[in-house]
Amino acid sequence: MSSPSIVWFRDDLRLADHPALLAAIDRGEPVVGLYVLDDESDGIRPLGGAARWWLHHSLTALSADLRERGSHLVLRRGPAASVVRSVVTDAGAGGVFWNRRYGGAERAIDAELKEGLRADGLEVRSFAASLLFEPWTVTTGSGTPFSVFTPFWRAARNLPAPREPLPAPAEIPGMPSPPTGDDLADWELLPTKPDWAGGLRERWEPGEAAARARLRTFLDDDLGSYDAARDEPSAGATSLLSPRLRWGELSPHTVWHAGVETGGGAGAGATSASRFLSELGWREFAWHTLFHFPDLATKNWRKGFDAFPWPPLRPEHLTAWERGETGIPLVDAGMRELWHTGYMHNRVRMVTASFLTKNLLIDWRLGEQWFWDTLVDADGASNAFNWQWVAGSGADASPYFRIFNPERQAEKFDPRGVYIGQWAPDSAAREPIVDLAATRREALAAYEHVKRAR
Repeated sequence: MSSPSIVWFRDDLRLADHPALLAAIDRGEPVVGLYVLDDESDGIRPLGGAARWWLHHSLTALSADLRERGSHLVLRRGPAASVVRSVVTDAGAGGVFWNRRYGGAERAIDAELKEGLRADGLEVRSFAASLLFEPWTVTTGSGTPFSVFTPFWRAARNLPAPREPLPAPAEIPGMPSPPTGDDLADWELLPTKPDWAGGLRERWEPGEAAARARLRTFLDDDLGSYDAARDEPSAGATSLLSPRLRWGELSPHTVWHAGVETGGGAGAGATSASRFLSELGWREFAWHTLFHFPDLATKNWRKGFDAFPWPPLRPEHLTAWERGETGIPLVDAGMRELWHTGYMHNRVRMVTASFLTKNLLIDWRLGEQWFWDTLVDADGASNAFNWQWVAGSGADASPYFRIFNPERQAEKFDPRGVYIGQWAPDSAAREPIVDLAATRREALAAYEHVKRAR
Protein backbone atom coordinates (compact mmCIF):
# COMPACT_ATOMS: atom_id res chain seq x y z
CA MET A 1 0.00 0.00 0.00
CA SER A 2 1.46 3.37 -0.99
CA SER A 3 2.02 6.26 1.39
CA PRO A 4 1.91 9.35 -0.83
CA SER A 5 4.05 12.44 -0.44
CA ILE A 6 2.44 15.85 -0.06
CA VAL A 7 4.19 18.91 -1.45
CA TRP A 8 2.83 21.98 0.29
CA PHE A 9 3.15 24.88 -2.13
CA ARG A 10 3.22 28.37 -0.64
CA ASP A 11 4.99 31.33 -2.29
CA ASP A 12 6.78 28.96 -4.68
CA LEU A 13 4.25 28.38 -7.44
CA ARG A 14 6.58 26.67 -9.90
CA LEU A 15 8.03 23.30 -10.84
CA ALA A 16 11.60 24.33 -11.74
CA ASP A 17 14.13 24.77 -8.92
CA HIS A 18 11.69 23.39 -6.37
CA PRO A 19 13.71 21.30 -3.89
CA ALA A 20 10.66 20.16 -1.92
CA LEU A 21 9.01 18.79 -5.05
CA LEU A 22 12.13 16.94 -6.16
CA ALA A 23 12.60 15.45 -2.68
CA ALA A 24 9.01 14.24 -2.69
CA ILE A 25 9.52 12.57 -6.08
CA ASP A 26 12.75 10.98 -4.87
CA ARG A 27 10.84 9.37 -2.01
CA GLY A 28 9.39 7.05 -4.62
CA GLU A 29 5.70 7.37 -3.79
CA PRO A 30 2.81 9.18 -5.53
CA VAL A 31 2.95 12.96 -5.12
CA VAL A 32 0.08 15.30 -4.27
CA GLY A 33 0.44 19.06 -4.55
CA LEU A 34 -1.37 21.14 -1.94
CA TYR A 35 -2.09 24.85 -1.69
CA VAL A 36 -3.75 26.25 1.43
CA LEU A 37 -5.46 29.64 1.43
CA ASP A 38 -4.98 30.62 5.05
CA ASP A 39 -6.72 33.81 6.17
CA GLU A 40 -7.40 32.48 9.67
CA SER A 41 -4.22 31.47 11.50
CA ASP A 42 -2.95 33.87 14.14
CA GLY A 43 -0.57 36.43 12.68
CA ILE A 44 -1.24 35.55 9.04
CA ARG A 45 -2.01 38.66 7.02
CA PRO A 46 -4.86 38.23 4.52
CA LEU A 47 -3.86 38.96 0.94
CA GLY A 48 -4.71 42.25 -0.71
CA GLY A 49 -7.01 42.49 -3.71
CA ALA A 50 -4.34 42.67 -6.41
CA ALA A 51 -2.42 39.78 -4.84
CA ARG A 52 -5.56 37.66 -4.79
CA TRP A 53 -6.04 38.32 -8.50
CA TRP A 54 -2.49 37.16 -9.23
CA LEU A 55 -2.80 34.13 -6.99
CA HIS A 56 -5.91 32.92 -8.84
CA HIS A 57 -4.16 32.92 -12.18
CA SER A 58 -0.85 31.55 -10.89
CA LEU A 59 -2.64 28.63 -9.20
CA THR A 60 -4.50 27.95 -12.44
CA ALA A 61 -1.19 27.73 -14.29
CA LEU A 62 0.46 25.58 -11.60
CA SER A 63 -2.47 23.17 -11.55
CA ALA A 64 -2.25 22.74 -15.32
CA ASP A 65 1.51 22.18 -15.15
CA LEU A 66 1.12 19.49 -12.50
CA ARG A 67 -1.63 17.72 -14.44
CA GLU A 68 0.51 17.76 -17.57
CA ARG A 69 3.22 15.85 -15.69
CA GLY A 70 0.88 13.36 -14.03
CA SER A 71 0.07 14.85 -10.64
CA HIS A 72 -2.63 17.03 -9.13
CA LEU A 73 -3.03 20.24 -7.10
CA VAL A 74 -5.42 20.08 -4.15
CA LEU A 75 -6.86 23.39 -2.98
CA ARG A 76 -8.07 23.77 0.60
CA ARG A 77 -8.97 26.84 2.63
CA GLY A 78 -8.57 27.29 6.39
CA PRO A 79 -5.92 27.35 9.14
CA ALA A 80 -2.85 25.82 7.54
CA ALA A 81 -1.86 23.45 10.34
CA SER A 82 -5.26 21.78 10.56
CA VAL A 83 -5.74 21.74 6.78
CA VAL A 84 -2.40 20.04 6.15
CA ARG A 85 -3.16 17.43 8.79
CA SER A 86 -6.55 16.82 7.19
CA VAL A 87 -5.02 16.26 3.76
CA VAL A 88 -2.41 13.95 5.28
CA THR A 89 -5.22 11.84 6.71
CA ASP A 90 -7.29 11.91 3.51
CA ALA A 91 -4.32 10.88 1.37
CA GLY A 92 -2.84 8.38 3.80
CA ALA A 93 0.38 10.32 3.33
CA GLY A 94 3.73 9.21 4.65
CA GLY A 95 5.68 12.39 3.94
CA VAL A 96 5.18 16.14 3.75
CA PHE A 97 7.63 18.47 2.01
CA TRP A 98 7.80 22.24 1.73
CA ASN A 99 10.14 25.12 1.00
CA ARG A 100 10.79 27.37 3.95
CA ARG A 101 9.17 30.73 4.65
CA TYR A 102 10.52 33.42 6.92
CA GLY A 103 7.75 35.51 8.49
CA GLY A 104 7.35 35.10 12.23
CA ALA A 105 3.82 33.66 12.21
CA GLU A 106 4.61 31.41 9.26
CA ARG A 107 7.71 30.00 10.90
CA ALA A 108 5.78 29.25 14.08
CA ILE A 109 3.09 27.36 12.13
CA ASP A 110 5.66 25.38 10.17
CA ALA A 111 7.76 24.46 13.20
CA GLU A 112 4.79 23.22 15.22
CA LEU A 113 3.42 21.28 12.25
CA LYS A 114 6.79 19.69 11.49
CA GLU A 115 7.20 18.57 15.09
CA GLY A 116 3.69 17.15 15.27
CA LEU A 117 3.80 15.28 11.98
CA ARG A 118 7.18 13.77 12.79
CA ALA A 119 5.80 12.61 16.13
CA ASP A 120 3.10 10.83 14.13
CA GLY A 121 5.78 8.97 12.18
CA LEU A 122 5.76 10.98 8.93
CA GLU A 123 8.82 12.07 7.03
CA VAL A 124 8.76 15.88 7.07
CA ARG A 125 11.43 17.98 5.40
CA SER A 126 11.81 21.66 4.56
CA PHE A 127 14.20 23.28 2.09
CA ALA A 128 15.86 26.58 1.22
CA ALA A 129 14.38 27.80 -2.04
CA SER A 130 12.97 31.32 -1.72
CA LEU A 131 16.13 33.23 -0.82
CA LEU A 132 19.71 33.10 -2.01
CA PHE A 133 20.95 33.08 1.59
CA GLU A 134 19.15 31.87 4.68
CA PRO A 135 18.58 34.94 6.91
CA TRP A 136 20.46 33.52 9.88
CA THR A 137 23.60 32.79 7.84
CA VAL A 138 24.43 36.46 7.14
CA THR A 139 25.64 38.05 10.36
CA THR A 140 28.00 40.72 11.58
CA GLY A 141 31.33 39.80 13.10
CA SER A 142 29.66 39.68 16.50
CA GLY A 143 26.90 37.41 15.22
CA THR A 144 24.13 40.02 15.19
CA PRO A 145 21.79 40.96 12.31
CA PHE A 146 22.85 43.67 9.89
CA SER A 147 21.12 47.03 9.92
CA VAL A 148 22.81 48.54 6.84
CA PHE A 149 22.60 47.10 3.35
CA THR A 150 26.14 47.58 2.03
CA PRO A 151 27.93 45.54 4.71
CA PHE A 152 25.09 43.01 4.65
CA TRP A 153 25.50 42.43 0.93
CA ARG A 154 29.29 42.35 1.21
CA ALA A 155 29.04 39.65 3.89
CA ALA A 156 26.51 37.69 1.85
CA ARG A 157 28.73 37.78 -1.22
CA ASN A 158 31.59 36.39 0.87
CA LEU A 159 29.52 33.28 1.64
CA PRO A 160 29.53 30.32 -0.77
CA ALA A 161 27.87 31.34 -4.04
CA PRO A 162 24.15 30.62 -4.45
CA ARG A 163 23.58 27.07 -5.63
CA GLU A 164 22.69 26.30 -9.24
CA PRO A 165 18.96 26.07 -9.94
CA LEU A 166 17.47 22.59 -10.05
CA PRO A 167 15.64 21.24 -13.12
CA ALA A 168 11.90 20.87 -13.40
CA PRO A 169 10.75 17.24 -13.27
CA ALA A 170 9.58 15.78 -16.57
CA GLU A 171 7.12 13.49 -14.79
CA ILE A 172 5.48 13.57 -11.38
CA PRO A 173 3.79 10.35 -10.22
CA GLY A 174 0.26 11.15 -9.07
CA MET A 175 -2.40 9.40 -7.01
CA PRO A 176 -5.16 7.63 -8.94
CA SER A 177 -7.73 9.20 -6.59
CA PRO A 178 -6.25 12.29 -4.91
CA PRO A 179 -7.98 13.95 -1.96
CA THR A 180 -10.85 16.23 -2.83
CA GLY A 181 -10.29 19.97 -2.78
CA ASP A 182 -12.03 23.28 -3.25
CA ASP A 183 -12.97 24.71 -6.59
CA LEU A 184 -10.71 27.73 -7.18
CA ALA A 185 -13.66 29.82 -8.34
CA ASP A 186 -15.32 29.33 -4.95
CA TRP A 187 -12.48 31.23 -3.31
CA GLU A 188 -13.67 34.36 -5.17
CA LEU A 189 -10.17 35.73 -5.57
CA LEU A 190 -11.14 37.67 -8.70
CA PRO A 191 -13.01 40.98 -8.43
CA THR A 192 -16.48 41.02 -9.95
CA LYS A 193 -18.55 43.83 -8.42
CA PRO A 194 -16.94 45.88 -9.74
CA ASP A 195 -14.38 44.16 -11.93
CA TRP A 196 -11.45 46.55 -11.50
CA ALA A 197 -8.84 44.14 -12.89
CA GLY A 198 -8.97 45.09 -16.58
CA GLY A 199 -5.64 46.88 -16.39
CA LEU A 200 -4.05 43.91 -14.63
CA ARG A 201 -5.21 41.59 -17.39
CA GLU A 202 -3.72 43.95 -19.98
CA ARG A 203 -0.35 44.12 -18.19
CA TRP A 204 0.27 40.66 -16.79
CA GLU A 205 0.17 36.96 -17.55
CA PRO A 206 0.81 35.08 -14.31
CA GLY A 207 2.34 31.60 -14.26
CA GLU A 208 5.74 29.96 -14.46
CA ALA A 209 5.95 29.81 -18.26
CA ALA A 210 5.24 33.52 -18.62
CA ALA A 211 7.72 34.28 -15.83
CA ARG A 212 10.52 32.41 -17.56
CA ALA A 213 9.70 34.12 -20.85
CA ARG A 214 9.83 37.53 -19.16
CA LEU A 215 13.21 36.75 -17.60
CA ARG A 216 14.61 35.80 -20.98
CA THR A 217 13.23 38.92 -22.66
CA PHE A 218 14.68 41.17 -19.98
CA LEU A 219 18.11 39.58 -20.11
CA ASP A 220 18.24 39.60 -23.92
CA ASP A 221 16.74 43.03 -24.59
CA ASP A 222 16.95 45.24 -21.52
CA LEU A 223 19.74 44.22 -19.17
CA GLY A 224 22.39 46.19 -21.06
CA SER A 225 20.55 49.48 -20.47
CA TYR A 226 19.42 48.67 -16.93
CA ASP A 227 22.02 50.70 -15.06
CA ALA A 228 21.61 53.79 -17.21
CA ALA A 229 17.81 53.80 -17.57
CA ARG A 230 16.41 51.97 -14.55
CA ASP A 231 15.30 55.21 -12.84
CA GLU A 232 13.33 56.50 -15.83
CA PRO A 233 9.74 55.29 -15.44
CA SER A 234 8.97 55.55 -19.16
CA ALA A 235 12.13 53.79 -20.35
CA GLY A 236 10.92 50.22 -19.92
CA ALA A 237 14.33 49.21 -18.58
CA THR A 238 13.21 47.47 -15.40
CA SER A 239 12.86 43.72 -15.20
CA LEU A 240 9.18 43.47 -14.12
CA LEU A 241 10.22 40.32 -12.27
CA SER A 242 9.13 41.41 -8.79
CA PRO A 243 5.71 39.67 -8.87
CA ARG A 244 7.38 36.59 -10.35
CA LEU A 245 9.73 36.44 -7.38
CA ARG A 246 7.01 37.36 -4.90
CA TRP A 247 4.88 34.38 -5.98
CA GLY A 248 7.84 32.12 -6.60
CA GLU A 249 7.10 31.55 -10.27
CA LEU A 250 10.84 32.10 -10.57
CA SER A 251 13.32 31.25 -7.86
CA PRO A 252 16.00 33.80 -6.96
CA HIS A 253 18.60 31.16 -7.83
CA THR A 254 17.26 30.96 -11.37
CA VAL A 255 17.31 34.74 -11.74
CA TRP A 256 20.73 35.07 -10.13
CA HIS A 257 22.52 32.56 -12.32
CA ALA A 258 20.80 33.75 -15.48
CA GLY A 259 21.88 37.30 -14.68
CA VAL A 260 25.46 36.26 -13.94
CA GLU A 261 25.67 34.28 -17.15
CA THR A 262 24.18 37.02 -19.33
CA GLY A 263 26.13 39.86 -17.75
CA GLY A 264 29.50 38.17 -17.68
CA GLY A 265 32.50 40.05 -18.98
CA ALA A 266 33.28 43.75 -18.86
CA GLY A 267 31.69 47.01 -19.97
CA ALA A 268 28.21 48.42 -19.59
CA GLY A 269 26.60 44.99 -19.65
CA ALA A 270 28.61 43.84 -16.65
CA THR A 271 27.85 47.05 -14.77
CA SER A 272 24.15 46.69 -15.45
CA ALA A 273 24.20 43.05 -14.41
CA SER A 274 25.93 43.91 -11.15
CA ARG A 275 23.37 46.62 -10.46
CA PHE A 276 20.50 44.27 -11.25
CA LEU A 277 21.89 41.51 -9.03
CA SER A 278 22.28 43.97 -6.17
CA GLU A 279 18.50 44.48 -6.37
CA LEU A 280 18.17 40.80 -5.56
CA GLY A 281 20.45 41.61 -2.64
CA TRP A 282 18.07 44.35 -1.50
CA ARG A 283 15.25 41.80 -1.53
CA GLU A 284 17.43 39.49 0.57
CA PHE A 285 18.09 42.33 3.03
CA ALA A 286 14.36 42.97 3.41
CA TRP A 287 13.73 39.33 4.31
CA HIS A 288 16.79 39.32 6.60
CA THR A 289 15.25 42.27 8.43
CA LEU A 290 11.79 40.70 8.66
CA PHE A 291 13.24 37.45 9.97
CA HIS A 292 14.84 39.29 12.87
CA PHE A 293 12.01 41.84 13.29
CA PRO A 294 8.70 40.07 12.54
CA ASP A 295 6.55 43.14 13.31
CA LEU A 296 8.01 45.09 10.41
CA ALA A 297 4.59 45.98 8.93
CA THR A 298 3.19 47.44 12.14
CA LYS A 299 6.03 48.75 14.31
CA ASN A 300 8.87 51.19 13.71
CA TRP A 301 12.16 49.36 13.28
CA ARG A 302 13.87 52.41 14.81
CA LYS A 303 12.28 52.65 18.24
CA GLY A 304 13.12 56.34 18.48
CA PHE A 305 10.68 56.95 15.64
CA ASP A 306 7.84 56.08 18.02
CA ALA A 307 8.15 59.68 19.18
CA PHE A 308 7.25 61.08 15.77
CA PRO A 309 4.21 63.37 16.22
CA TRP A 310 1.94 62.26 13.39
CA PRO A 311 -0.81 64.90 13.21
CA PRO A 312 -4.50 63.97 13.12
CA LEU A 313 -5.32 62.26 9.84
CA ARG A 314 -6.93 64.35 7.14
CA PRO A 315 -8.93 61.68 5.29
CA GLU A 316 -9.37 63.88 2.23
CA HIS A 317 -5.59 64.01 1.80
CA LEU A 318 -5.25 60.23 2.07
CA THR A 319 -8.06 59.75 -0.46
CA ALA A 320 -6.53 62.23 -2.88
CA TRP A 321 -3.22 60.37 -2.67
CA GLU A 322 -4.86 56.97 -3.17
CA ARG A 323 -6.79 58.20 -6.22
CA GLY A 324 -3.92 60.14 -7.80
CA GLU A 325 -5.68 63.47 -7.36
CA THR A 326 -3.09 65.45 -5.40
CA GLY A 327 -2.26 67.95 -8.13
CA ILE A 328 1.37 66.81 -8.04
CA PRO A 329 1.85 65.27 -11.50
CA LEU A 330 4.48 62.60 -10.78
CA VAL A 331 2.69 61.47 -7.62
CA ASP A 332 -0.65 61.28 -9.41
CA ALA A 333 0.86 59.40 -12.35
CA GLY A 334 2.36 56.79 -10.05
CA MET A 335 -0.80 56.26 -8.04
CA ARG A 336 -2.88 55.88 -11.19
CA GLU A 337 -0.41 53.44 -12.70
CA LEU A 338 -0.68 51.45 -9.47
CA TRP A 339 -4.48 51.35 -9.52
CA HIS A 340 -4.66 50.43 -13.19
CA THR A 341 -1.89 47.82 -13.38
CA GLY A 342 -1.18 46.65 -9.82
CA TYR A 343 2.37 47.90 -10.24
CA MET A 344 4.41 51.09 -9.94
CA HIS A 345 7.92 51.92 -11.13
CA ASN A 346 10.35 51.75 -8.21
CA ARG A 347 11.60 55.35 -8.49
CA VAL A 348 8.00 56.56 -8.42
CA ARG A 349 7.22 54.32 -5.44
CA MET A 350 9.84 56.22 -3.48
CA VAL A 351 8.44 59.57 -4.59
CA THR A 352 4.83 58.71 -3.76
CA ALA A 353 5.80 57.24 -0.38
CA SER A 354 7.89 60.27 0.51
CA PHE A 355 5.04 62.59 -0.46
CA LEU A 356 2.59 60.72 1.77
CA THR A 357 4.81 60.51 4.83
CA LYS A 358 6.69 63.81 4.62
CA ASN A 359 4.51 66.24 2.70
CA LEU A 360 1.12 65.00 3.87
CA LEU A 361 2.52 63.81 7.23
CA ILE A 362 0.48 60.62 7.09
CA ASP A 363 1.73 57.59 8.99
CA TRP A 364 3.70 55.22 6.76
CA ARG A 365 1.53 52.30 7.93
CA LEU A 366 -1.47 53.68 6.04
CA GLY A 367 0.56 53.87 2.85
CA GLU A 368 1.93 50.38 3.41
CA GLN A 369 -1.61 49.07 3.79
CA TRP A 370 -2.70 50.70 0.51
CA PHE A 371 0.25 49.23 -1.36
CA TRP A 372 -0.44 45.86 0.27
CA ASP A 373 -3.93 45.92 -1.21
CA THR A 374 -3.07 47.28 -4.65
CA LEU A 375 0.35 45.84 -5.59
CA VAL A 376 0.62 42.46 -7.28
CA ASP A 377 4.15 42.12 -5.87
CA ALA A 378 3.51 43.11 -2.24
CA ASP A 379 5.14 40.55 0.03
CA GLY A 380 5.58 40.26 3.76
CA ALA A 381 9.09 41.70 3.78
CA SER A 382 9.75 44.13 0.93
CA ASN A 383 6.55 46.15 1.16
CA ALA A 384 6.91 47.13 4.81
CA PHE A 385 10.70 47.30 4.62
CA ASN A 386 10.65 49.80 1.76
CA TRP A 387 7.97 51.93 3.35
CA GLN A 388 10.01 52.18 6.54
CA TRP A 389 13.10 52.98 4.50
CA VAL A 390 11.40 55.96 2.86
CA ALA A 391 9.71 57.09 6.06
CA GLY A 392 13.04 57.12 7.91
CA SER A 393 11.96 54.62 10.55
CA GLY A 394 13.55 51.48 9.13
CA ALA A 395 16.82 49.63 8.66
CA ASP A 396 19.37 51.48 6.54
CA ALA A 397 16.70 54.14 6.29
CA SER A 398 16.91 57.08 3.97
CA PRO A 399 17.79 60.04 6.24
CA TYR A 400 14.60 61.78 7.27
CA PHE A 401 15.76 65.06 5.84
CA ARG A 402 15.97 63.39 2.42
CA ILE A 403 12.55 64.38 1.18
CA PHE A 404 11.95 63.52 -2.45
CA ASN A 405 10.81 66.64 -4.28
CA PRO A 406 8.38 65.22 -6.86
CA GLU A 407 8.79 68.20 -9.19
CA ARG A 408 12.57 67.83 -9.32
CA GLN A 409 12.25 64.07 -9.61
CA ALA A 410 9.99 64.55 -12.63
CA GLU A 411 12.44 67.01 -14.22
CA LYS A 412 15.29 64.54 -13.75
CA PHE A 413 13.66 61.22 -14.57
CA ASP A 414 10.70 62.16 -16.78
CA PRO A 415 12.04 65.30 -18.48
CA ARG A 416 9.84 64.96 -21.56
CA GLY A 417 6.76 64.17 -19.49
CA VAL A 418 6.17 60.83 -21.19
CA TYR A 419 5.28 58.95 -18.00
CA ILE A 420 3.14 61.75 -16.61
CA GLY A 421 1.49 62.21 -19.99
CA GLN A 422 0.55 58.54 -20.05
CA TRP A 423 -0.90 58.27 -16.57
CA ALA A 424 -1.89 61.75 -15.36
CA PRO A 425 -2.15 64.22 -18.26
CA ASP A 426 -4.71 66.29 -16.35
CA SER A 427 -2.77 66.57 -13.09
CA ALA A 428 -0.87 69.76 -13.94
CA ALA A 429 -4.20 71.57 -14.27
CA ARG A 430 -5.15 70.68 -10.70
CA GLU A 431 -4.28 72.83 -7.75
CA PRO A 432 -1.86 70.96 -5.47
CA ILE A 433 -3.44 69.93 -2.20
CA VAL A 434 -0.35 71.07 -0.26
CA ASP A 435 2.61 73.38 -0.74
CA LEU A 436 5.74 71.26 -1.15
CA ALA A 437 8.16 73.74 0.41
CA ALA A 438 5.95 74.54 3.39
CA THR A 439 5.18 70.89 4.14
CA ARG A 440 8.85 70.02 3.89
CA ARG A 441 9.57 72.53 6.65
CA GLU A 442 6.73 71.10 8.74
CA ALA A 443 8.10 67.58 8.34
CA LEU A 444 11.58 68.59 9.43
CA ALA A 445 10.15 70.42 12.43
CA ALA A 446 8.17 67.33 13.41
CA TYR A 447 11.31 65.21 13.17
CA GLU A 448 12.92 67.30 15.88
CA HIS A 449 10.73 65.35 18.33
CA VAL A 450 12.44 62.14 17.25
CA LYS A 451 15.90 63.66 17.60
CA ARG A 452 15.11 64.93 21.10
CA ALA A 453 13.77 61.50 22.10
CA ARG A 454 17.06 59.75 21.39
